[in-house]
Amino acid sequence: MNYRYLFAFLFVTGLSAQNNNSYWQQKVDYKMEIDVDVVSYQYTGKQELTYTNNSPDTLRRVFYHLYFNAFQPGSEMDVRSRTIEDPDRRVKDRISKLNADEVGFIKPTSLKQDGKLLTYEVVGTVLEVALNKEILPGMSTTFKMVWDAQVPEQIRRSGRNNSEGIALSMAQWYPKLAEYDFEGWHADPYIGREFHGVWGDFDVKITIDADYTIGGTGYLQNPNDIGHGYEAPGEKAKRPKKGKYTWHFVAPNVHDFTWAADTNYIHDTFPGPNGVTLHFFYNNDPKIIENWKNLQPKAAALMAFFNKNIGAYPYKQYSVIQGGDGGMEYAMCTLIRGNGKFGGLMGVTSHEMAHSWFQFLLATNESKHEWMDEGFTSYISDEALNAVNKEGKPNPHADSYRGYYYLAKSGKEHPQTTHADRYASNRTYGISAYSKGAVFLAQLDYVIGHDYLQKTLRRYFNDFSFKHPTPNDFIRSAEKVSGFELDWYLTDWTQTTNTIDYAIKSVLQSENSTQIVLERKGLMPMPIDLIVRYEDGSEESYYIPLQMMRGEKPNPNPNVERVVLEDWPWAFPEYAFDIDAGKKVKSVTIDVSQRMADIDLENNTFEQ
Repeated sequence: MNYRYLFAFLFVTGLSAQNNNSYWQQKVDYKMEIDVDVVSYQYTGKQELTYTNNSPDTLRRVFYHLYFNAFQPGSEMDVRSRTIEDPDRRVKDRISKLNADEVGFIKPTSLKQDGKLLTYEVVGTVLEVALNKEILPGMSTTFKMVWDAQVPEQIRRSGRNNSEGIALSMAQWYPKLAEYDFEGWHADPYIGREFHGVWGDFDVKITIDADYTIGGTGYLQNPNDIGHGYEAPGEKAKRPKKGKYTWHFVAPNVHDFTWAADTNYIHDTFPGPNGVTLHFFYNNDPKIIENWKNLQPKAAALMAFFNKNIGAYPYKQYSVIQGGDGGMEYAMCTLIRGNGKFGGLMGVTSHEMAHSWFQFLLATNESKHEWMDEGFTSYISDEALNAVNKEGKPNPHADSYRGYYYLAKSGKEHPQTTHADRYASNRTYGISAYSKGAVFLAQLDYVIGHDYLQKTLRRYFNDFSFKHPTPNDFIRSAEKVSGFELDWYLTDWTQTTNTIDYAIKSVLQSENSTQIVLERKGLMPMPIDLIVRYEDGSEESYYIPLQMMRGEKPNPNPNVERVVLEDWPWAFPEYAFDIDAGKKVKSVTIDVSQRMADIDLENNTFEQ
């Protein structure tokens, strides 16, 4: 064999393999028209979908999500809710008791690819489609579908006539093409958790009785015809008082489309930052109107905080809509519960609005990386509430730490790499995604320093907004900003259930020096901040870098003198250092900030 040619072949193919790792994402553009019967709660739909294959792969089949099919007796969502140890109180066994006129469904009646009929099969909440013509890399194809649907009684997120009296909460209401990325197809059945979608443009027309008001994703194209508070000042709406009217919305570069409708909505607008118009849709109920009016300037302040601390919201509208079921994020809007106290209303608005950054602009796969979605959102929304409400909390994430400590000591923790639907209990999922996910960022503040964390969030947004980032993408952003090696942090915190436990083993004082011996009892490594207080009231800070970090964070408290000690190699279970004689030591404390999620704080302090 000619080894010169073999070497050349390996070199070229090696480059080809590396180039396959360059980022790409699919694109899908939707045109949809539906006609809603508000008596039967059924609707007919037409969809034209242009799909562009930006992958390096040839596609021979596609999948659609048919989410409403989950709300039928015997569905995976129904069975899972009746067999999990702690079912969601909103679901429990309610799906199993739905009658035929109460269930949800999406039934395709015709599907064509480039004008030719396709063969397909409905499998629960997934439509499996065999293509007539394969989609080559770089090529586009057009799918046209006609479907019938029924809106279910509201049980979870979507549905009709919920407990707060909202007629239609229309989330996940259309046949939605599944995402295909570097990991392949993500045609997950809808069992109860999160979503993942393809970026694209939406053009949606909704025909419904004229007395309904609609709020949701996108920009209304015919506001002066519609009225309902959309028309320009001084304009009179042309919408008829009876019969039906068509609402036309356009939403550029989003990965979902949601709407809600009711005959009793109040529709207010409020100026947001950077020219954004905030819309508020809520029940005309005297008991809640004051709360919803007071919410509006607070929502604008929250958006300004997110803009400053993550990145600028890129659209020109955002809607806060009373949807009647907890809170859930969607493109350019949220559906939330509207009754209750003002604190709860503002808290859920902060959380769901923050999702516009963490998941709707930084569109992680929520099913596989739910902690990046819910955890990052919990972190930044708590930071925002602390700032906007001037709460003055030294650690706004204390509740998240408490939740994590419970989970870590429960013996029931799963690694955060667990698929969102595969947790043994809803409680374990919730704490892992929300609390432990928030602690990931709050603790990273401790590891790399507050300024570096803030810069990391902005760098992450700049690099990965309008994309589908992964956990490694985030940690690489942090590494580029801080200069530290942080793979160990991502690995131990998210891919294992290793815990952090550092202890002060001994403090031995002699005439010449004081020796402090620390012990690593947990498996997860950490750098160590140590405060030594002396009997004369003075104090000193000692910093022990973690060797595998390959760097030193800035002094978090410049007002206290800091001594940087030798690195601590993780494999060494103990670390000792000496303080020269002079002052008598009164106490020694590991991490006075309590941002390091040490599961046993009792052994973190020595007092003389």
